[in-house]
Amino acid sequence: MNKNNYALIMAGGVGSRFWPVSRTEYPKQFIDFFGIGKTLIQSTYERFLKICPAENIFIVTNQIYTDIIKEQIPDIQDNQILAEPIMRNTAPCIAYGSMKITEINPEATIVVAPSDHTIADQDKFIAAIEESMAAAAKNNCLITLGIKPSRPDTGYGYIQYIDSTLATDPKIHKVKLFTEKPNLELAKSFLQSGDFLWNAGIFIWSAKSINAAFQKHLPEMYEIFQSGLPLYNTPKEIEFIGNAYQQCTNISIDFAIMEKADNVYVLPADFGWSDLGTWASIYEMAEKDYVGNAVIPSEKVMMFNSSNCMVNVPKDKLVILQGLHDYIVVESNSTLLVCPRSEEQSIKQIVADIKSKHGAKFI
Repeated sequence: MNKNNYALIMAGGVGSRFWPVSRTEYPKQFIDFFGIGKTLIQSTYERFLKICPAENIFIVTNQIYTDIIKEQIPDIQDNQILAEPIMRNTAPCIAYGSMKITEINPEATIVVAPSDHTIADQDKFIAAIEESMAAAAKNNCLITLGIKPSRPDTGYGYIQYIDSTLATDPKIHKVKLFTEKPNLELAKSFLQSGDFLWNAGIFIWSAKSINAAFQKHLPEMYEIFQSGLPLYNTPKEIEFIGNAYQQCTNISIDFAIMEKADNVYVLPADFGWSDLGTWASIYEMAEKDYVGNAVIPSEKVMMFNSSNCMVNVPKDKLVILQGLHDYIVVESNSTLLVCPRSEEQSIKQIVADIKSKHGAKFI
């Protein structure tokens, strides 16, 4: 295993689309949605143990989740948890993680990945990451993984690539442009063109390359985190980060760097990826009965004349559903949600309305 390989796992999101199971105090990355005995972050951490030495895996999260991470990943050391004092999107957390890793090993190659995605084919995933890390170590480039689309999905961002490839790896193509979530007609045209991929939000680069990209495209943020180099991995790091985040703009790595840099490449991949963005993605991946019901857990749920439902309720709860078709039924934290599957995009707004009317205690 290459000692220069590092992983930065992003685990700071609140997962409001999975309310009421996912809540601010205990969001989706810490939940076992499929009843397999592992939460999403535990599965992600285990994947990267096959790519990086355990001491080279870092998790960046909101400081309110550090105790949950220690509980779910007991082998991780305090220095490997990067606690953000406030939420500032992905660019600041990547700048922080990259600089912290640079202080440890300036020759590091880093893979950055969300904590709440699922991967069906572990071997293909590991092969894609290792191939990308090998290329990033040899070239001044920023690599992202693009997923070969299987349908015209309007819920994902897309990456268009061209024939030009890295000199050291003909599988890794130059990126032409990034496109945010398209409408259905545009998504259909992307699928037909054959040169568009889903944006998985997984990035691979050398510490030198990403730091140079920050210096060029986001110089103020680069200077903020670069000034802390003498303090990273010391007792003074926490205080420094508390001040640094107050100075950072709220901006994503995609908008700040990936859409602007001229050395961005993509490796087309297909390893059974899902970003688990909505209940629909859970439904798609879950086992279903002969009429399309996905029930997790299923011990005490009884379905009568009901089909194509996504049901997630406590194990000890007896639930009877009669004549319900194409619905989401979720109970957690003394809260029940019943919503047509076709209207699940409204859940985020529902959560906002609940907060406005009843305060934060329900979210």
